[in-house]
Formats: sequence, structure tokens, C-alpha cells
Amino acid sequence: MSRQVRDDKDEGITRWELLRVYGTAVVVALVVLVATYQFVDPAPPRHIIMATGHPNGAYHAFGERYRELLGRQGIEVELRNTSGSIENIGLLEDHESGVNVGFVQGGTGRFAEGDSLRAIASLYYEPVWLVYRRELSIVRLDDLAGLRIAVGPVGSGTRAVALELLADNALVSPAVELSSETGGEAVAALEAGELDALFLVGGPASANVLAALRAEGLALLSFERAGAYVRHHRFLSQVGLPEGVIDMRRNLPERNVTLISPAATLVVDEDVHKVLIGLLLTAAAEIHGGGGLLEEPGTFPSPLFVDLPLSATSQRYFKSGPPFLARVLPFRVATMIDRLAVMLVPLIAFMVPLFRFMPVVYRWRSRSRIYRWYKELRPLEAQVQGGIDADEAKALLEDLDRIEFEARNLSVPWGYVDELYQLRTHINLVRNEVRRTRGGTRRRADDSAGPVADRSEGKAEG
Repeated sequence: MSRQVRDDKDEGITRWELLRVYGTAVVVALVVLVATYQFVDPAPPRHIIMATGHPNGAYHAFGERYRELLGRQGIEVELRNTSGSIENIGLLEDHESGVNVGFVQGGTGRFAEGDSLRAIASLYYEPVWLVYRRELSIVRLDDLAGLRIAVGPVGSGTRAVALELLADNALVSPAVELSSETGGEAVAALEAGELDALFLVGGPASANVLAALRAEGLALLSFERAGAYVRHHRFLSQVGLPEGVIDMRRNLPERNVTLISPAATLVVDEDVHKVLIGLLLTAAAEIHGGGGLLEEPGTFPSPLFVDLPLSATSQRYFKSGPPFLARVLPFRVATMIDRLAVMLVPLIAFMVPLFRFMPVVYRWRSRSRIYRWYKELRPLEAQVQGGIDADEAKALLEDLDRIEFEARNLSVPWGYVDELYQLRTHINLVRNEVRRTRGGTRRRADDSAGPVADRSEGKAEG
């Protein structure tokens, strides 16, 4: 029973020693991990500001959808109404504005003053609609010469693309009279004869577009030279609007119409966190991926039809799809693992030599429990070799008994038991040397040298 208790004690000490050695290594590794983690890219923000457009416009409506989807991931989206794409670009470039992401109409990227903006993706077609009074004979844009035209407010994408198309046809002031009216007011002015033509940019479901198409006495221009405009302006696409596709009952449009269309683009500042870009792309796929009257399913979001540099995160997304972790794990967990993955290489480079060194430490600690007694044993042996009297011999034997008692109660891992027995053998060798030097052969009644010591004594006396 006592031997079993001793074995259990030895095993417990061995486990405790292993825990101390390797536990220290784990603690050191955790400290290095925490320290390195401070230098990894910060976590994505929990609050962003998105620049949209007019409160009744499509950008604001889509902004509400993005706010809902990102809110499910714990990110609060604040919508900021603006006059349109040009203002959105200015807000994105102004770091004091706090705007992180915004909707920008294709073709307006040239208004960016620097090179800090990045396109995430194009989202959907938003065609150019030119609506005019039916009694006017307008077939091509150059027929607008001398007329009163609403091109939208300063800072809007509508005005930017309208002026560019008019300039292609040498229609600049005073060849045409330009108005800043837009939306419902411009449609009403056109119906009242206060305007001759109106440029609108937006999807076919836009309230202003529908109002203009349904108004009596107004007609929609079909761009006969759409191919030429597309060649001159790469941000434009040619799209077809079949007869009756908008309103079958009213047969709107009343004939097949060809339109030219920029694409709405989601734009960010280059400093926006890449994880946030991934979330925006995922939301864009859910919101715009199903297609519409002008788009086939899967057409958007797209890396095409953008006139700003595409972000590196978007390039990887469109090449390889969403990251694996983002597909199978919750957003916050995937983000944490993604950040930790950046640390794996330096962490492994540190951990491998550390854990290779731990067995050396473990062996040193195990042997040091034995070797520490040699520091007491060797001076005793030297004292014997220098000559001793009877009193000194008695004191030496008492010291040897004490050392042997400590050695007998010393617990070491099983792999080092042989070294423990060597220590006890050496203790007996010194004891025999003391007795031989002084001629002392008396064995004390409480002498506990044991079988190993007896064999050592037998060999020495023999």
C-alpha cells in the first residue's frame, strides 16, 4: 500500500512539473499573442455613415435596405441625405465628414479630386431618361437646340451625365437654356409647358420616372445612337426597354425603346476596413443579385461599369467569392479568426523553438532535484580525502545520513530514477570512505543504507 502511495505521489509530482514547465510556455505564448494582436488591423467599426441622395430617391431607399442587413451583423448604419453623387464624392474625400460609404452614379468618378476613393461594385442600371413634350419633334439629342431643358441640381449625377451628353452634341449655353429643376417639380413644369425636355437618371421603378412616363402629352426619347455614346463613355451601357414592360395595362413604353445607362456604384474611402467591404458586398448580392426589368439575375453586383479603381477586397471577392469563414461562421467570429490568422506565421515562428526548448527545461528541472545534493556531497568527500579524526568522521556520517534521508524521500519522474539511485550509491561510497579512513566499521542500529548501500559496502570491503 505504501509503495502504491509513493508511486501515486511520484506521478503527481511528474504531472505538476510538466504543468509548470509547459504551462509557463503556454502563458508566454499567450502574452506574445496578446501583444502581437495589438498590431493587427483594428476590428471593423460598429457604426458607419452612408451618403445616399434625396429622401424620396432610389439611393435612400436602397440605403434603408443596407441599413437593415448590416444591422443584423451588429453594424449601425446612419444614412445621410445629399443632393446626389457629386456631393457624395466630396463627403467621401472629406475625412472630417465622417462618411464611410456612399452611392455614386457611374460617370461621376472624374469629379474626385484625389485618388483615395475605391469602388466596391456596380449595383444596378440607372438609365438616362429624356422625356419631352410630345408636340416637339425630337429624334436625337441635337434636336434639343434652343429648348428649355431641366438637367437637375448642381452636385447631382443627373446634371453631370446630362451636361456630358449635351456637350457631345455641341449643346452648351446659350445654345440651350438649362434649368436646375428635378424630380416631381420638373415633371410638373414639363407638363405645364414651362420646360421642353427633362433629363432623369434612375431605375424604372423610380417615382419620378413613372410619373413622367404616365403623364399625358409627354414622350420618351429612344437613343438611336446608343452604340456611339457607349463607345465614347465606357461607364455607359446600352439597355433595351421592351414595349409595355413598365406598365402592361397602359402599354408603357408604347414601343421598344433603347436607353443608355450608367450603373449605380457603391464607393468607399480607401481606409475603410476590408471586413466592412466584404459585408457590403454580401448585402449587395442579396439586394441586387436577383435582377430587375433591365438586369438579368446575377448581373449585379459587378466589377464592371465602374469608373473608379476597384478595391482589392472586391477584386478577391469577384475572383474567389466570399471568404470561407464568412460563409460558415457568424460575422464577429469570422472577423476575429481572420485577424488572428494574420498572426499565425510570427506566432508559429516563436512557438516552435519555444516548445522545442521546453523538454530541455523539463530535464534540467528534474535533474536539478537530484544534482543539488551533489553540492553537499562533494565537499564531504573532499574533507575525507584531506584526513579526518573520529569526531569529524561522526559528524560526516550524520551529514551523509541526512543527505541519504532526503534522497530516499525525493520524488522524481520515472525517467530519472536511475540517476536518483546513482546518487544514493555515491552517498554510500563516501560513507564507506569515511569508515575506512577512520577504521570505523560499526553500523548504527538506525542505519538505513538499504540493499544498494550493502552491495556498495561489500564491494568496497572485499
